[in-house]
Amino acid sequence: MSVPVQIVPEELLSRFDVPGPRYTSFPTADRFVEAFTTDDYVQALTQRRTGLAAHSRPLSLYVHIPFCESLCYYCACNKIITKHHEKAASYLSYLSREVDLHTQYIGQGQTISQLHLGGGSPTFLRDDELRELMVMLRRNFTLAPGGEYSIEIDPRTVDSARLDTLAELGFNRLSFGVQDFDPAVQKAVHRVQPAEQVFALIDAARKRGFDSINIDLIYGLPRQTPESFARTLEQVNQLRPDRIALYAYAHLPERFKPQRRIDAQTLPNAAAKVAMLSRSLVSFLSAGYVYVGMDHFALPDDALAIAKRQGRLHRNFQGYSTQPACDMIGLGVSSIGRVGATYSQNAKTLEEYCDLIDQGRLPVVRGLALSRDDLVRRAVIMSLMCQGQVLFESIDLAYLVDCRNYFTRELEDLQSLVEQGLVTVDDTGIQVTAQGWFFVRAVAMVFDRYLQTDRTRARFSKII
Repeated sequence: MSVPVQIVPEELLSRFDVPGPRYTSFPTADRFVEAFTTDDYVQALTQRRTGLAAHSRPLSLYVHIPFCESLCYYCACNKIITKHHEKAASYLSYLSREVDLHTQYIGQGQTISQLHLGGGSPTFLRDDELRELMVMLRRNFTLAPGGEYSIEIDPRTVDSARLDTLAELGFNRLSFGVQDFDPAVQKAVHRVQPAEQVFALIDAARKRGFDSINIDLIYGLPRQTPESFARTLEQVNQLRPDRIALYAYAHLPERFKPQRRIDAQTLPNAAAKVAMLSRSLVSFLSAGYVYVGMDHFALPDDALAIAKRQGRLHRNFQGYSTQPACDMIGLGVSSIGRVGATYSQNAKTLEEYCDLIDQGRLPVVRGLALSRDDLVRRAVIMSLMCQGQVLFESIDLAYLVDCRNYFTRELEDLQSLVEQGLVTVDDTGIQVTAQGWFFVRAVAMVFDRYLQTDRTRARFSKII
C-alpha cells in the first residue's frame, strides 16, 4: 500500500489526536479479570497438548526481564530499578521453575518459532546469565531454524563484545531503545546515551549480520520541539535501521509513578506533537521506508514490509509480526500469554510472582476466556489492523454469522469515516484507504464493543 507523503494533512492528524487501544490483542489487557484463574490457564495448556493445536498452531515465547539499572522518567513498563545484579540469578531460577511448571502440561520439546526478550532491560543480565537463560529454554523447547529470536537493547548496557555473545546465543533481531538523540531531551527523561554510542553499536551489529535492527523512538517527550525532533529524524535516517517504531508519549502520571518526575510544563503541546508526527511521516516515507501500520516503518526489503505487501501481517503483544497467529507463553513478572481462546497475565510484583511459584503454582493472576462475540470482533479488528480490509464472506464462513446484520450499528457508525475518505464499504466488505491506513486504530475502535460505553479512554495512548 504505497502512500504519497503529501496526503496526510495536519488537520486530519489533529482530528484523530484522541486516546484509543493499540490492539495488540482483542479484548485488550485492561479487560482481563481475576475470575480467570490458574486452573483456567492450565485447562487451556492441557487442551493445547491434547488437541489439534499442538500440531497445527505455532508457539512463541515472551520472557520478561524486569530489571533496569536506572529509571527512565517516561517509562510505563513493569520494571524493577536496582544496581544489585545478584537479583538476576534468583530471578533466572524462578523462570526455570516456571518453565518446568509449563512443561508439566504441554510437554518438553514444543517447537518455538518466535522468542522475544523484553523488559525492563534484558541486557541487564550479564553474558553468563543470558547464556544460562538460553540453555534453559533450549533444554525445554525446540527453537525452529529460521525463527525470529529478538531482544530489546539498552545501548548503555551493550558493547561490541556483547553483540558477539547475542549472535552466538542465537538472537537474530535487535531492538534498540533510542527514543530521542537530543541531549536536552535525554537529560529531561533521565536517559543519557550519546548518539555516537548508538551509531557505533548499530554499525557493529550490521557487521555481525543480524537479520533485522529496530530503533524505538518517542515523540511528545519533555523538551522536545518539532525542530529538535527533526534533527533526531535526520540522524535516524542516516543510521537507516531495518525497522523503526515511532510511539506517542502518553503522560499519565496518575498511573505511572516515574512520570511524576517529568515537569508537565516542559511537555510539547498538542499542535507541536502533531507537527512532530507529520514531519516523521514525511521524513521516513521520503527516505524510502514503508509505513507498515500503526507506529511501524520498515525498509522495503525487510520481512515486515514484505509481509505487508503479501497480506501476511499479524499482530501479537509485541506489535506487528510476520509470524502467523499463534499461541504465546508469557514467562516472568507481568508477562501476558495467549493460549487457544484465552489470554492470561502473570503477577505484576516480583514478590507475588515468586510466592506463587514457591507454592508450585503457575503465577497467573488474571486473564480472559473469549466469548463467541469476542472471537468474531477479534477477527474483524485484526483483519483491519493487519490487512486493512474485512471480507464479509470470510468472517461469515469462519464464525457462522451474517456480518452485515451482526454489525448493523457498527457499519452505520463507519459512515463518518467513509465521508472522511478513510474507508470504503460495499457488499463485499470494508477497505481501509491509503489515507485511512494512518488512522486504522480509529477504524478498529468502531468494532470494539467495550469502548462504546467506556468513559475512561484517557488511560490509552493517542491513536496517532
